[in-house]
Amino acid sequence: MKAKRHHLLATITGLLLCLVLLVPAVQAKQTLQFSASAQINDTLGQKALNAFTAQSGIAVDLYVSTSEAAVYRLMNEFSDLAASVRPLYYRHKESGYVEIPFCNDPLAVITNTTCNIDNLTEAQLRGIFSKTITNWKAVGGPDKPITVIVPGKGTAAYKNFDSLAMKRSEILYDYMSYQSTRVIEAVQQLPYSISFIGQGATAAQDGLRIVKINDVAPRDASYPYMQTFYFVTKGNPAGAAKKFIDFIRSDKGLSLLKETGVMPIAQ
Repeated sequence: MKAKRHHLLATITGLLLCLVLLVPAVQAKQTLQFSASAQINDTLGQKALNAFTAQSGIAVDLYVSTSEAAVYRLMNEFSDLAASVRPLYYRHKESGYVEIPFCNDPLAVITNTTCNIDNLTEAQLRGIFSKTITNWKAVGGPDKPITVIVPGKGTAAYKNFDSLAMKRSEILYDYMSYQSTRVIEAVQQLPYSISFIGQGATAAQDGLRIVKINDVAPRDASYPYMQTFYFVTKGNPAGAAKKFIDFIRSDKGLSLLKETGVMPIAQ
């Protein structure tokens, strides 16, 4: 009986030793906890994340949210890296958080293809989004009511459009999307609708018309509504976060960004 007990104890001890030896091997695979705004996520796309993982061996655990939520997840240590379409508040910079601009993305005005409008003046655009213009006929389009769709008020897209385009006019709308990039799907499905979203998120999307403002297209340097995309880290970038930032700013990463129509910022 004693021999059997000793044999059983030896077996259990051996199994425990194997588990102890295996744990470091499991932990050795590095993962980047990444929180990104919906606009930046749709611009980078899974293609960029997969390319980074293939090159570095680091998996990316992605959480998509508003810019504000992405930064607060970083601050509460749920993420190693955040990506935001809004600059940091001064108090956050004073607390040691670092923002790294990596590209500019035009805030594009999009319509359903039924609208048959290629250009709006800034005054016409403000009129549409303040509901002083409610029919496409007033701006040279079909005699149809304008359906206004906007991203959620907490999104960077909404806040940036409000500050860049509205000039103190209140935004009025028919439908609001909680996640900023959901407006793309809504505009695709609703005839005679209009909205706004980062140009990068519209890449390879069908059923949309991108409208010029004052005869200037979003990809032109003089386009009036430009957003900046930022990486945000706690202190200077390090570890997996730094490797991801370096990848996006490498030749491979820059080529992936340029495919979407955004404008990379030189280091």
